[in-house]
Amino acid sequence: MSLLDVCSGAGGLALGLEQAGFDPVMLIDNLPVACETLRLNRPWWDICEVDLVEFDPVDAKQVYDVDLLSAGLPRVRASAAVNRPAGNSDEITLIRATIMLMHAVQPRALLIENMAKLIEDDEHRDIRDFVEEELDHLGYRGRWFVMNAADYRVPQDRRQGIFVAMKGDGIDAFEEPARVLEPPITVGDALRASMASRGWAQADEWADYANRLAPTLVGGSWNRGGGDLGPTGTKNAWARMGVNGGSLADELPGPEYRWRPDLVRSELIRLTVDQTAHLQGFPSDWKFAGGKTARYRQVGNASPPPVARALGEALRKVLL
Repeated sequence: MSLLDVCSGAGGLALGLEQAGFDPVMLIDNLPVACETLRLNRPWWDICEVDLVEFDPVDAKQVYDVDLLSAGLPRVRASAAVNRPAGNSDEITLIRATIMLMHAVQPRALLIENMAKLIEDDEHRDIRDFVEEELDHLGYRGRWFVMNAADYRVPQDRRQGIFVAMKGDGIDAFEEPARVLEPPITVGDALRASMASRGWAQADEWADYANRLAPTLVGGSWNRGGGDLGPTGTKNAWARMGVNGGSLADELPGPEYRWRPDLVRSELIRLTVDQTAHLQGFPSDWKFAGGKTARYRQVGNASPPPVARALGEALRKVLL
């Protein structure tokens, strides 16, 4: 199964699809540090560092007629509207570019991952209508649905909006991935081993205290601010697990660290970037390029690989 992945970021979507049996013929992203991450982990992948709007498939004919075109598109802001002629956001521009790429590439299937609100909110109806109308002209029919990463063994409450389209009547045979019928993995259970790895005596105590799912990780804007775990409400949720969500740690706690959940937030334990990547479902050997903030931005903006794998396995059942 051949794959063209656009807006690839740190590779979460492509990695999960690779685990499901898809072979990427090309990945496209315009962020240098993200492309560096992709090359660091998969030097044999063809990484095209270019703005999707400027990509011309005439120069990359291996992308024609791939089995799957996947796109982990940036989250659409509430004020974005696809039918607004002027001032369209970058997110809308990338949605348009992805759909326009379908005209040239003609894949057997399309997979778009975004926020749940893109599917659920009326304010985004014009975007959904645009996608459906353009694809209908090309002979594709699609389905919108929402998945939660926590249902696929990702220790995080992360609702994702998914769109799958196929040529002809293929979408009628597509079944949304079944949830994994096991108890969700808590933050404490997910990070227990790493917290204890440098001899921190309270690792089990903290892990038992952090007995809930992580709130949605967000990478934030590339244009401002440092690395933190999200807005105020998210930081409060982390504090209830004994975690300082205001910044990230450079290293794991050692034997000398003393943790008390009743301390002010700034004195609570902080997570490392590698730990946040684990909460996003990345394998431990997946490395991120750049400094601490750049690495966390990539983690927070990524699609969890286990969800992508579940989607890929569901798509393969129809495409094979």
